[in-house]
Amino acid sequence: MTVHELDARNILCPLPVIRTQDAIAGLAPGDELCVFCTDPGAIQDIPTWCRINGHQVLDIEQDGREIRIRIRVGGDG
Repeated sequence: MTVHELDARNILCPLPVIRTQDAIAGLAPGDELCVFCTDPGAIQDIPTWCRINGHQVLDIEQDGREIRIRIRVGGDG
């Protein structure tokens, strides 16, 4: 298991989800991706995308404008 980071700060929907999708496509099942973003819509959009695509949201933290979403990559990578 490897932990990766994605900087999706200061971009708006749908780009945080698209960049998350692109990043996960290159990862192995079981890897973790920490997505850092500032778009408040990502709090719902990224977990919805993960649920549909078989990935697990481990936690979501928000500190001011910055949001961190930690994802475990599912079986399809």
